[in-house]
Amino acid sequence: MAGVELLPTRIPGLLLIAPRVFGDDRGFFLESFRTERMAEAGVVHDWVQDNHSRSARGVVRGLHYSVGAGQAKLVRAARGEVFDVAVDLRRGSPTFGEWEGVILSDENHHQLYIPVGFAHGFCVTSEIADVAYKCSSYYDGALEKEIAFNDPTIAIEWPTEEPIVSARDLEAPRLPDVVDDLPFSFDAPVSGE
Repeated sequence: MAGVELLPTRIPGLLLIAPRVFGDDRGFFLESFRTERMAEAGVVHDWVQDNHSRSARGVVRGLHYSVGAGQAKLVRAARGEVFDVAVDLRRGSPTFGEWEGVILSDENHHQLYIPVGFAHGFCVTSEIADVAYKCSSYYDGALEKEIAFNDPTIAIEWPTEEPIVSARDLEAPRLPDVVDDLPFSFDAPVSGE
């Protein structure tokens, strides 16, 4: 497909997207979002909110997810580099409770599409990182939930020895403590689709 390349992930529904980058001695240009090209890649949402965070090396944010209608995200590192993680929370998924981690940076320009039914987090691996992401639903603190970033049942291999974590994330429950309350289910694609 012109415009973006899909890179493999091991979790169904999770998409690593490499946009086409035009570079020369002046710098580069890329389309970070274009509705028709994302739709061709399988990313179809009416995005309603853009978020932007800045964090220092070693900061771990997450693992966060939204209940209710849920929230899909399209994440990229606009500055610096992060180890971005998604955890499958969809009941019935062959990869339930498993995680996928990818490097997003201002050098590789990759984007991670995280569908509804995943928890999301990242660790900053550069001195500073700006993470920008689109959301399919508005932020609602009453619907925002979290799972411990260091939950041993998930066992994410974070690339830092001394993570800098918010009080909220330090107090987050483990996956076994919230599994009965998860509203997400896995809809396997029909053969031939």
